[in-house]
Amino acid sequence: MRMRKKKNLIPRLERCADVLIAEPREYRGRFSELFSRNAPLYLEIGAGKGAFMRKMCAREDRDFNYIALEKVPEALIMAMEKAKAENIADALFISEDAALLSEIFSEGEVARIFLNFSDPWPKSRQAKRRLTHENFLKQYKTILAPDGEIVLKTDNPRLFEFSLCEFSKCGFVLKELTLDLHNSKYAEGNCTTEYEDRFVSLGQPIYRVIAAKRA
Repeated sequence: MRMRKKKNLIPRLERCADVLIAEPREYRGRFSELFSRNAPLYLEIGAGKGAFMRKMCAREDRDFNYIALEKVPEALIMAMEKAKAENIADALFISEDAALLSEIFSEGEVARIFLNFSDPWPKSRQAKRRLTHENFLKQYKTILAPDGEIVLKTDNPRLFEFSLCEFSKCGFVLKELTLDLHNSKYAEGNCTTEYEDRFVSLGQPIYRVIAAKRA
């Protein structure tokens, strides 16, 4: 994600310190201590400006705690400021690279991972940078609970096809697969991202699948 530099970024980040986990490795295996209730932990990788997180956390049937990971400071600050403005509870942020997830979370600590419109890295030589490459999936598999799941949404058919192959290669069970989410039976209850709203307005189909970890 490329974004313009934000004015007063450092002081703005400091004002959001209460929702940012500045030293996440210190809480490895005990992130539950940071939340007001005991609930499954959901992790969004590449949270962008936070629209998906805010919609998820506003759900009336919510029964989870939430961590949004975003490594781009310019996007992170917008997501945190909006979350604070809406007084979202039991939702925190981490600014880290997804390649380091196994250093941050312990085995089985995460119930569900969301990958929303991740960078497709279209060139073949860039495959290892895709967030659904087997190198990333091995880390996800470690930090996911025995019944944990990965929810993938993308507008990119090539990335979707690549991801399905990688999920299967790594032993995940594919569920609720759709090639057109917004015209499927899975559309009800779907929380959208900023990108998703834009793509749908242009008539582009949204590809989605749930990859379940084998117990």
